Amino acid sequence: MTNLTRRGDNNCSRHDAAVSLPEDDEPPAGLIQPDGEINWSCPCLGGMATGPCGVEFREAFTCFHYSEADPKGSDCIGPFRQMSDCMAQYPNVYGNKDDKDEVPSEAPVEVEQSDKVSVEA
Repeated sequence: MTNLTRRGDNNCSRHDAAVSLPEDDEPPAGLIQPDGEINWSCPCLGGMATGPCGVEFREAFTCFHYSEADPKGSDCIGPFRQMSDCMAQYPNVYGNKDDKDEVPSEAPVEVEQSDKVSVEA
């Protein structure tokens, strides 16, 4: 294990803060496990596998993951349609597909304009 700290000049020195990396035989937790299986507890899924449409999500994702169709997943339209139908029943959880992904902006700022233009030399 190497100990590193950052100094104000953006250089690192070898002391103080400890940095540890996983051992080579300990793979990082990810979506796909080393055996090719799906890791349903991966935080990258954001709870989709356990939400109100978790079963439908797992079926659609599993279909896509194991799909050998060309293009990949083209044989999974049914499960994805079922997932979409389920999600439409829970707009408070999954959002409404009619809502735009826009962040509400603040009210426009009005700028007063004057008819007179003054120019000083």
